[in-house]
Amino acid sequence: MSGNKHPIYTIEFALLCLSSFFFSASFNMLIPEMPAYLTSLGGAEYKGYIIALFTLSAGLSRPFSGKLTDKIGRVPVMAVGSLVCVVCGLLYPILTSVAGFLWLRLFHGFSTGFKPTATAAYVADIVPANRWGEAMGIHGVFFSTGLAIGPAIGSALTELFSIHAMFYCSSVFALLSIIILMNMKETLQNKESFRFSMMHIKRAEVIELRVLVAAFITFLSYLSYGIVLTVTSDWGEHLGVPNKGLFFMVFTVSSLLIRFLSGKMSDKIGRVRIIEASLLILAISQVLIGIAHTPLVLMLGSAVYGFATGMLSPALSAWIIDLSHPKHRGKAVATMYIALEAGIGLGAFFAGSLYVTDVSRIPLIFYTAAITAFIGFIYLLLFYKRKTSIKMQDEPSTT
Repeated sequence: MSGNKHPIYTIEFALLCLSSFFFSASFNMLIPEMPAYLTSLGGAEYKGYIIALFTLSAGLSRPFSGKLTDKIGRVPVMAVGSLVCVVCGLLYPILTSVAGFLWLRLFHGFSTGFKPTATAAYVADIVPANRWGEAMGIHGVFFSTGLAIGPAIGSALTELFSIHAMFYCSSVFALLSIIILMNMKETLQNKESFRFSMMHIKRAEVIELRVLVAAFITFLSYLSYGIVLTVTSDWGEHLGVPNKGLFFMVFTVSSLLIRFLSGKMSDKIGRVRIIEASLLILAISQVLIGIAHTPLVLMLGSAVYGFATGMLSPALSAWIIDLSHPKHRGKAVATMYIALEAGIGLGAFFAGSLYVTDVSRIPLIFYTAAITAFIGFIYLLLFYKRKTSIKMQDEPSTT
């Protein structure tokens, strides 16, 4: 069956998207309330660590999740990621010291270190190569919907009940993600049983060299996301935004609107062209957020930022798979996510360290994010050796 006629909207793809929605909502609902919660515990100076520690453990776990994805299968690795969210949601109300909270954030990061890695490999297994961009875009719609709904639910639960209610709801959402995964078929051919020797990672198993350029662009583009996650809630509160989750709601709705088209566009005209345009728009969005003096301008910046990331994410994911070898998709995806987590973590650490509690420094932080995105744009435009970015693999996808 030809790639154009091959159905991508199968029951397996639908279950995968639904599982990703619940997983995304589970950990994203915590983000708007975390800075204030850490402050209430007496750790205001550690706000930058909320995202930095999370992304540190996610990045460190990528080589393991990539190897296990290629060895024991996609579904078990996805389940482990969701299980971590279940456990963490139950432990946040118990570990109420600053140290306990920070250790828990470090552990929580293993969730995104495992599930998205195996998810991207699963998509590549069940979708033909010339429709990867479209599939990544549609899957991203569900993940981003969780990102949008999660913070709004989290803030509402905290306001109506307590922050503990939000933590428990986070666990329930992650548990639903696992239940859905239990009904999905494994796609890895010749999978192996888990052995502890698999946890020994050799140097060659950490990074997929074929995708280094795409990983570098991923790093530059996601520095801004770490910054947004760390200081946007406080910036919005300073500007008079009533709900801490509103910025993320606008950002995600904007992202959803373009995702329906951007992935398919990257299949047609090439990944690199879409990524170049995305990086330029991303830089503009950070300037808009930085110069905002009213909630309206801040929401405009959020919308433009969502538009940029909605274009960027599926094209980047598909580009990584284009460049990878079919037998090493897990490692290739893990390499992308190592770069992604490094960008988010460094951005969060930079923002938290510069900001602390001085709101006058926040515009400078966003201008820095704009510069890094523009560097990525210039690199692709002037220095990247252009080739067709949609490379069909020799091996057919499993169905």
